[in-house]
Amino acid sequence: MQESIVIIGAGQAGAQVAQSLRQGGFAGAIHLLGDEPHPPYQRPPLSKKFLSGETDAEGLWLRPAAFYETQDIGLRTGVQATAIDRTGKTVVLSSGEELAYSKLIIATGTRARAVPLPGSNLPGVLSLRSIADVDHIRKALSAHSRLAVIGAGYIGLEVAAVARAMGKAVTVIEAQDRVLKRVVSPVISAFYEGLHREQGVDLRLNAGVARIEGEAAVTGVRLADGSLVEADLVLIAVGAMPNTELAAAAGLDVEGGILVDASGRTSDPDVYACGDCTRFRSARYGRDVRLESVQNAIDQAKAVAQAILGQPVDYDPLPWFWSDQYHVKLQIAGLSEGYDQTITVGEPAEAKFYVAYLKDGRLIAVDSVNAPRSHMMARRTIGEAWREDLLPPA
Repeated sequence: MQESIVIIGAGQAGAQVAQSLRQGGFAGAIHLLGDEPHPPYQRPPLSKKFLSGETDAEGLWLRPAAFYETQDIGLRTGVQATAIDRTGKTVVLSSGEELAYSKLIIATGTRARAVPLPGSNLPGVLSLRSIADVDHIRKALSAHSRLAVIGAGYIGLEVAAVARAMGKAVTVIEAQDRVLKRVVSPVISAFYEGLHREQGVDLRLNAGVARIEGEAAVTGVRLADGSLVEADLVLIAVGAMPNTELAAAAGLDVEGGILVDASGRTSDPDVYACGDCTRFRSARYGRDVRLESVQNAIDQAKAVAQAILGQPVDYDPLPWFWSDQYHVKLQIAGLSEGYDQTITVGEPAEAKFYVAYLKDGRLIAVDSVNAPRSHMMARRTIGEAWREDLLPPA
């Protein structure tokens, strides 16, 4: 019987593992299942160049549609996997069809985190995860002038920046006492707070949300202190949730993500997972991590393909991320959680600097603002003992 690999999820990770399997010489059938009506595409530009109109949907595609035909990858779009039968080694599709597999790969990614707020189902309440979401947001912004963003993470701030460039009135509402608090130091937070305020964003910190106001459509956001932020549109951007329900229903180990080993293997030796939906042990950082990044999606997918092809794998990446807001590029290398010291090099006032994060005297992460050289150096030197000459000037 010919080997058959089924990949659930046609995002960056799913597309990469299919490509890597073919490049590695896998000759069996590959079925790549995506629930959106598009070929696999890049998600990071959704809240940046795609929202601003600098690129169209086809410009997001990872590969031309013909690529999957020439590589004999059975790409199916607009189809959902509804169940996994691990005993019979089949995947049940929304059409009722069953696909047999010798190896299964789950690359289901994440979805926008929902918040149980009164009024969150009103027309004009938006989230951002897909091309369809951004198409909706872009059309809504063209017809309205006031946007309220709940959440001052990357997505919320990126959308705020694009909306301000469109001339919209933007209010960002954040429950924490600073923006990006979960991922960066106070120095970086203060820089971005100043940047957005300079661009005309009304930034509300330490602000709880009581409900979203409106009857037939959104009219505003009522804060916990009773004040009203008037708005025609509300974007809820409070993070993402891993899509683990299918894996959990199949009896796979799930805890804050689908649990996998250093080869991407789940608790079933014939089932692998990769990308944003997974959680794995990082020896580098001494803890379990779940990474939402293009780097992880690509590299973990390659590791899964290597493991299936019988090659030794020990996946323990150095994560890196980026964010574009206005004229500023933030590049992050490593994970700063648990740092006990920071060193700032350069001048935040000049929008060209970096922050180095240390733990027990070792460099664990670097946030670079318009300082690409320091970012590249950091990716080579993280994990070394700190020296004054370890990184270049900003």
